[in-house]
Amino acid sequence: MSSYFYTLIDEHEFAKTERNTMNDYTKLNSLTRVLFGIYLIALFWILLFKLGVHFSYMENSRSINLIPFRAPVILNGKLDFGEMIMNVLIFVPLGIYAGILYKRWIIAKKLFLFFIISLIIESLQLIFGMGAFDITDIINNTLGGTIGLLTYIGIEKLFNNSVKAQKFINVIAAIGTVFVLLFLFLLRTNRLGIRYQ
Repeated sequence: MSSYFYTLIDEHEFAKTERNTMNDYTKLNSLTRVLFGIYLIALFWILLFKLGVHFSYMENSRSINLIPFRAPVILNGKLDFGEMIMNVLIFVPLGIYAGILYKRWIIAKKLFLFFIISLIIESLQLIFGMGAFDITDIINNTLGGTIGLLTYIGIEKLFNNSVKAQKFINVIAAIGTVFVLLFLFLLRTNRLGIRYQ
């Protein structure tokens, strides 16, 4: 009789622990989704609306480049690695968030997500005359998402626990989000002393 009673208590404690874990996981995913949403808004604002700042190179910028690593990434006869690196880096968080939020998706589906988001941004730039449609940007953005996904996989293996990895990433992402939003605010309100001609 006493072993049956202890078994009931153990089952009750297990169920209680399981409920608490699910609640923690739900809260964790909610935070990740909020950070992901802020990232997507910032991504579109940066890439599509150019931070709300008019750059001189945007004059008559409706053009299409379907040949990879050709103009407009060529500056003074050389590849503009700065722009290419920035296009890779800005999509790294997308890969990290996809690794967390879309765990059940196969890798090909995640890669397609990176590609399609980049394609949408490039198409909208062309449609609204806010930039050129450039296949090089799509390649670099997709590469950035892939690097982000591999980074997430590496962090998850390092922690050997997806929940701990997600908590770590959320902390880093929250800190990064605050700094990016602060930077964007200061840039938008002309408090950085940077002038765009």
